[in-house]
Amino acid sequence: MDRTRVAARHQRECRRFLGGGTPGGPERNSGPHAGESALPGRLPGPPSPVVCRHTTGVRAAPAPPEQGARQVDAKRATSRDIRRRNRAVMLSRIYFDGPVSQQELVRDTGLSGGTVSNLVGEMGAEGLIEEAGSVDSDGGRPRTLLRVRPTYGHLVGVDVGETRVQVELFDLSMGPLAKADFPLDRRDRRGRDPDLVVRHILAGLDQVVQTAGVSRRSLYGVGVGVPGVVEQGREAVVHAQTFGWTAVPLEAMLRDGVDAAIHIDNGAKTLGRAELWFGAGRDVRHAVVALVGSGVGAAVMTNGVSYRGASSSAGEWGHTTIVYGGRPCRCGARGCLEAYVGAEGVLDRWRQVGRGPGWSGLDEESEIAALLATADTSEVAARVLHETAGYLGAGIANLINLFNPERIVLGGWAGLALGGRLLPEIRAAAAAHALRHPYAQTTIDLCRLGPDAVAVGAATLPVARLLDSGGTRPTPLVAR
Repeated sequence: MDRTRVAARHQRECRRFLGGGTPGGPERNSGPHAGESALPGRLPGPPSPVVCRHTTGVRAAPAPPEQGARQVDAKRATSRDIRRRNRAVMLSRIYFDGPVSQQELVRDTGLSGGTVSNLVGEMGAEGLIEEAGSVDSDGGRPRTLLRVRPTYGHLVGVDVGETRVQVELFDLSMGPLAKADFPLDRRDRRGRDPDLVVRHILAGLDQVVQTAGVSRRSLYGVGVGVPGVVEQGREAVVHAQTFGWTAVPLEAMLRDGVDAAIHIDNGAKTLGRAELWFGAGRDVRHAVVALVGSGVGAAVMTNGVSYRGASSSAGEWGHTTIVYGGRPCRCGARGCLEAYVGAEGVLDRWRQVGRGPGWSGLDEESEIAALLATADTSEVAARVLHETAGYLGAGIANLINLFNPERIVLGGWAGLALGGRLLPEIRAAAAAHALRHPYAQTTIDLCRLGPDAVAVGAATLPVARLLDSGGTRPTPLVAR
């Protein structure tokens, strides 16, 4: 395979991993904190010519000095872009496929041997990559393997859920180092007050850094997954209707207490990125990752990119209608899928058909566990679960018919708990409601990253920026 075709293939892989667009595919959100990274190395088109030089033998007038200076600046900018592109392409390959040898990098990226050698030297001197052993070669010296150095920087992923705020610290290879949990009382709306959530995030940040014994100066970025719609702009603003949040300036509220770049996105979308990079979606390009917790959402991944819609609200799967005029939903509508398969809806249906009023578990997670345990001896509990599997299957069938994915991934703490028992029933219900041909092309699996997947996905938001920039470390915003 010639080098041009190899390079083209690798660029397609980078689109998948880093969320870059493809011709005819969805455009990335253009906000500065959108969390979607364009293809490393996608170069801008050549600058428009400013002097027309005809081929009629008439000599064109020389460009004015200031115009010539602009042309020189444009050439310098293009050179910088090419260098950044090359670094991003190579760093992405090392990050996702490492340890790898320089020979493999030449083969897989389409870059020349000299370019790869120079970039390896640069990145090694910066401490971004390191040697990771060697492998025998065919008749020559052993080949040195390279990987991204895990301690080059640290990442924080935050999951702002409806039952808890979870803060987790990772090294650059996504190895978990420390975690802090702050339960939220779903019955007390004050537990969802933005100021309290911010205090939990900042307290968790202090706790994980101290537990792991790392410096805050080593933090490369903090990613936050939240419920609702994240409006990207100069600073991210959150609209979470079920939380009672309207235009909450979450990034601004965190800024004074965080000495690293802040990235905020919808929790279902961060879950989708985590599963696409490291989990059940890694070997596909078209997937829907469903998050089922207290609320319900989805990340629609098409050609390796999270589809965001006009204002980043795409994926509100939980607020699609499953029963016309049905149960009231927290959003104010009736018959939403969330009212039937979200943890709160499932428990409410259970109480209405069989549990005495006034009984209450410690939290939703304990109550769902009790429902699952009771189903072996209670007809009522078993019927509630059977109906839940049917509603979930019908909702998944809608996703299959609408998006034609290769895979549906069921995640979220409630999705994992329910799916662990009900997955065969869910698949059967989806098959009964989906069109036969697209269903036959789809697999339905559980999330592989467990209940921490939203936090893992949130931590990948700054990783995507690191890879896209070719490994440029941002300047700390707050000195501590």
